[in-house]
Amino acid sequence: MPRSGHPRRQATLASLAAELKVSRTTVSNAYNRPDQLSAELRNRVLEAAKRRGYPGPDPVARSLRTRKAGAVGLLLTEALSYSFRDPAATSFVAGLSESCEEAGQGLLLIPAGPGRDDVEAAAVVQQAGVDGFVVYSVADDDPYLAAVLERRLPMVVCDQPREIEGASLVGIDDRGAMRELADHLLGLGHTRVGVLCMRLGHDARDGRADAERLQSPHFHVQRERIAGVQDAMLATGLDPATLTVVESSAHTVVAGHAAAERTLAINPDITALICTTDVLALGAREFARWRGIDVPSELSVTGFDGVPEALATGLTTVRQPAEEKGRRAGALLQQGSSSGESSVEILGTELIRGHTAAPPRTWHRGPAE
Repeated sequence: MPRSGHPRRQATLASLAAELKVSRTTVSNAYNRPDQLSAELRNRVLEAAKRRGYPGPDPVARSLRTRKAGAVGLLLTEALSYSFRDPAATSFVAGLSESCEEAGQGLLLIPAGPGRDDVEAAAVVQQAGVDGFVVYSVADDDPYLAAVLERRLPMVVCDQPREIEGASLVGIDDRGAMRELADHLLGLGHTRVGVLCMRLGHDARDGRADAERLQSPHFHVQRERIAGVQDAMLATGLDPATLTVVESSAHTVVAGHAAAERTLAINPDITALICTTDVLALGAREFARWRGIDVPSELSVTGFDGVPEALATGLTTVRQPAEEKGRRAGALLQQGSSSGESSVEILGTELIRGHTAAPPRTWHRGPAE
């Protein structure tokens, strides 16, 4: 018998229910609430659906009925590629993804990269089909954050900004952790130290941060880590005003290399570089190798984060639980969605005494070439 020239119409939930002589709810339950059906009945529905090419209930229609999108929005402070390139961010996303999987939710990445205005940010956030947001280390005046707040959905902040009304928070004591690391360095005898940090403002700057820049109110994490070093200096009788702080607009090993070179050009007598991230510290170590400066006998270098590459190379650093941050952020979002209550969790850190910090050698390095 010749085939009809008309393609076979794809089955719908209604037509499949009619063919099987069951209710539409039964077909829907086979996909969304399998515990409501016997194994035999569910298999019969799924086999018929496969035979007829039925893909399952329309997720858009379901979300309209339930008013649930089935996804979490992750607001990132940098371009989208940052979450796949930065080791700490990658670990955080892995932990958050694990939490989303356990809750049966998807994850939508929303990059709050620089160069977008309020209108663009609002459009991106308003179009995001999500049930809540996790905000990962965003400045408190970021236009994307303002757009998220306007959605009035459950929200969890990781690291920064702090004290957003109604939002849960998961983070660490950045100031205290860096104070412990700086105490260790100063205890070794270092009195001339430099700090390499990530950007302190929305504008891209590479170079020495002046006193006004250091008071930037919008980047909590970097400000607090620098303050931890200043606290340690005060406690040992050193003047925090003598601290050389060099800022990098990019967060890469190359940027750390360049920042280390700038710092020692500003003050060749520095004996220790305290980096606010491991990535910058790895760049500083590359610079030292390039200049023939031995670490740690001639220059101590420390990091912060405890990323795998840093730990594998013996970097003296602070290890923070980045992956656990992600898992807890996801869990707090689920709790807040069901209870409507917010909470704060400050996770612990660990000082890792690697082999990149040692007592300073008394010598003069001379100006950088």
